[in-house]
Amino acid sequence: MIIYNVTTNIHESVHDKWMIWMQHKHIPEMIATGKFVSAKLVRVLVEEEMGGVTYSTQYTTDSKETLERYYLEDAATLQAEGQKLFGDKMLTFRTELQVISEH
Repeated sequence: MIIYNVTTNIHESVHDKWMIWMQHKHIPEMIATGKFVSAKLVRVLVEEEMGGVTYSTQYTTDSKETLERYYLEDAATLQAEGQKLFGDKMLTFRTELQVISEH
């Protein structure tokens, strides 16, 4: 199992708009690609020197190969919308995590 983790710092001025977009549009569109079986949106409990509020969105997929298909087939379109809507008020970085065990 692979977790595609997207960490986002969102400026307070667009926070509410971003939160609505994430929960009602972006996350459902990510799941609708058929490449992810679930998603979690969690707040990172840290005070950022640069301000804003930081979140981690964790999308679970079955394999690295499925994640690679997402990159090839869907990522550019889905990422472009967030950039268009929020521009420099949103800072994002992505990591891939391999689940070793769950207890």
